[in-house]
Amino acid sequence: METRKQIAAEKLQCGSHNCAQAIVSTYADIIGIDETTAKNLASAFGGGMGTMEGTCGALVGAGIVLGMVTQDRAKARTGMRQIMTRFQQKNGATQCKLLKGVGTHVVLRECSGCVADAAEFLEEQLNKKDE
Repeated sequence: METRKQIAAEKLQCGSHNCAQAIVSTYADIIGIDETTAKNLASAFGGGMGTMEGTCGALVGAGIVLGMVTQDRAKARTGMRQIMTRFQQKNGATQCKLLKGVGTHVVLRECSGCVADAAEFLEEQLNKKDE
């Protein structure tokens, strides 16, 4: 059985979704929206919020999902902080251009890996919510 982590990474790899869309659409059923709406909701957040200057779109997508699931600002912020910390520890950055090696020529993580990591860390937070 495929995990959501694998499904999200595949959506990115096939080119049909950007990194944020891959995350949000993979969890569309959990947040109560259809996949087309999810894809549109996250369309501007791929590639470091569209410019590579911002936070990795996969992380932004995870934040959207987390906010919709928790429906609580404090819980969402705490959970997102934990996701960001785990992502930073694993990959060395959270900013898209640093992850892609823009300016440094050292790629820290490929986009599909970023999506998989964001999904994994999101799953951990969603599981905590159920505890």
